Amino acid sequence: QVQLVESGGGLVQAGGSLRLSCAASGRTFSSYTMGWFRQAPGKEREFVATISWIGGYTYYADSVKGRFTISRDNAENTVYLQMNSLKPEDTAVYYCAASRSNGSPPKDRYDYWGQGTQVTVSS
Repeated sequence: QVQLVESGGGLVQAGGSLRLSCAASGRTFSSYTMGWFRQAPGKEREFVATISWIGGYTYYADSVKGRFTISRDNAENTVYLQMNSLKPEDTAVYYCAASRSNGSPPKDRYDYWGQGTQVTVSS
């Protein structure tokens, strides 16, 4: 069982930065692929970024590539999402998730989800 708690969301102007954190419970955190997803009002939850269990593999949605960076600290049971050059279209609730699958699993292969943190980017 893994419990995930996101933090770091907030209101920021376009062009600004935020760093999201996701703290995980459980001794087996390092064995999970971790991902970030987001859901804007009226839209489906969409993939943002994923990182392998040792951090050597990362993959990003085209919409955030070059602006967002996913990382993890297995000693601290935490995964991060550094978001730079934010745009109004990045406004959404951001969720972290854990998957037992390798690579870049689809959304339905994630086993545990956090409660989400709101990110609002003003123009």
